[in-house]
Amino acid sequence: MSAVAEVPVTPPSASPNWLQRLSALDRSQRMRLGAGIALLVVAAVAAMVMGRQPDYKVLFSNLSDKDGGAIVAQLSQMNVPYKHADGGGAILIPAERVHDVRLRLATQGLPRGSVTGFELMETNRFGMTQFQERLNFQRGLEGELTRSIQALSSVQGARVHLALPNQNGFFREQQKPSASVLVSLHPGRILDRAQLAGIVHLVASSVPELAPSAVSVLDDTGKLLSQSPDAAGEEGINAQQLLYVQQIEQQYARRIMEILEPVVGRNNVKAQVSAELDFSRTESTSEQFRPNQTPDSGAIRSQQVLESSGTANKTATGVPGAVTNQPPAPSAAPVNGANPAPTAGGQQGAEESTSKRESTTNYEVDKTVKVTRGNNWAIKRLSAAVVVNYQALAEEKGGASPKPLTPEQIEQMTGLVRETIGFNKERGDSVNLMNTPFLTSETPAAAVPLWKQPETIELAKTFAWPLGAVLFAALVLLGLVRPALKGTAKPAEAVPVAGGQLSALEADEPDRPALPAPTKKDEVVEVTPEQLRLEEARVLAKANPVAVANILKTWVHGDAA
Repeated sequence: MSAVAEVPVTPPSASPNWLQRLSALDRSQRMRLGAGIALLVVAAVAAMVMGRQPDYKVLFSNLSDKDGGAIVAQLSQMNVPYKHADGGGAILIPAERVHDVRLRLATQGLPRGSVTGFELMETNRFGMTQFQERLNFQRGLEGELTRSIQALSSVQGARVHLALPNQNGFFREQQKPSASVLVSLHPGRILDRAQLAGIVHLVASSVPELAPSAVSVLDDTGKLLSQSPDAAGEEGINAQQLLYVQQIEQQYARRIMEILEPVVGRNNVKAQVSAELDFSRTESTSEQFRPNQTPDSGAIRSQQVLESSGTANKTATGVPGAVTNQPPAPSAAPVNGANPAPTAGGQQGAEESTSKRESTTNYEVDKTVKVTRGNNWAIKRLSAAVVVNYQALAEEKGGASPKPLTPEQIEQMTGLVRETIGFNKERGDSVNLMNTPFLTSETPAAAVPLWKQPETIELAKTFAWPLGAVLFAALVLLGLVRPALKGTAKPAEAVPVAGGQLSALEADEPDRPALPAPTKKDEVVEVTPEQLRLEEARVLAKANPVAVANILKTWVHGDAA
């Protein structure tokens, strides 16, 4: 009878808590676990900070140093966070506070700008002389005009200089004011004739007794932009005339394209027109006199008639004496129509009536005065150059091959171009139409990949921090924390069995010997140690099945014995 050793069986213990697992770690595992936890905390804090960081937008840009300092000081008092951009020329604040801060700064007059207007008059100090008052008024007027001119879309900056002479009591000795305006335009912008006239009249209307001809407008290159009509014709072609030439050329080129494209197809014709215009001004004065006309057909300018009438006595006759010196006696009425009796003296003559008429007539002298002033910008000469592509004709085998135009077609198209531009041989116009194949070397624009599109880049920037934090945390968990936590599980302890035979059975990886091969009759079989241990286990299972069951249960649950 074989003796069976007693096997002490321990009940399965409860799983160890985290403190026991942590105390079971070695030094390297503890260091890895601490580093992983620290990195996780850093990643969580960074994600929270970046998630709560506000989006900054521009509050003001293109600020001067003076205005920038005043705005920064005011933002510090208002406890508003800010950032600098573009070398300090722009100030950024959180996007949700942009409009509120702008309104609050506007109530304080910020930004004031580098141009000072009539607010100079609000700081008059006591004891200011009349000259200082006039100087402040002039500076304020210049600043207001500068602000008005800078409000134009094409003007980037401006300066206004006013010359306001002192007025005295003598009217003949008074001087007229004048003004000069210096404008800086945005890149690619120009001031047309109407805008220049507007600037001139704006300045002239703001200063009393300032004539528009006394206002000069210059650009930042020193070129005089404002010119009088007389000076424009003398100094040569100006910007308005160049613009008119371009409009004429573009109009004729568009006409040629519109009439030829339906014939040869779109993108198969190119046209350029060169126009030469006459911008010279002519002025002539002539006087003409017609021959003298008859009085009946002439035009009377003035007529004067003078008439006078009166009576006078005839000269006295006879012998002078006392009788002749006496007044004549009254005459008696005639009898039977006889002559009246002679006067007593016989020497006094009868009365005589007189009349006088003068007539003066002035006729108009024929005179014709003719004044001719020519400034009609007439076209002196037109030159048109047209290029037509070969025609694509279909072939019998399929496809299309370019073919040149026939001479008849070229002549017909040339005639169409001539009629379109109003060809004038006497004026010296010329038209040249050329038929040649076009080169198709244009490469299609490459499509922008998805990862280079602005929308994709902006979306990636938005989710960069959250995704980066999540990936970083996953790497820390899988690379540091998880291996350190797996090291806390200790291998199960073996159950002590007599002879140490159960140690191999309870191990994590027990040896499993193969079954012995079948033996022949009368053959001596050598028993191996593995077979002995297996036999002892069988005996133990038969003798103490409860202990073997506990061992198997421990193996299944993975707990230490």
